[in-house]
Amino acid sequence: MHFSPLPYLDPGSGSLIIQILIAALLGIGVAIRASWGSIKKLFGIKPKADDDNTDGDSN
Repeated sequence: MHFSPLPYLDPGSGSLIIQILIAALLGIGVAIRASWGSIKKLFGIKPKADDDNTDGDSN
């Protein structure tokens, strides 16, 4: 009879996996934020025209 041990993750391995997942998600977020202008240009979204009077003051 052949016995193979069951896979085992100790709590340290679990926390390492969680840290890796969180770091990957945050890294993806930073990469998207850094290249947001290029992403918008890729989809053909033009930036809004800046008005001189955007705060509503009519001086």
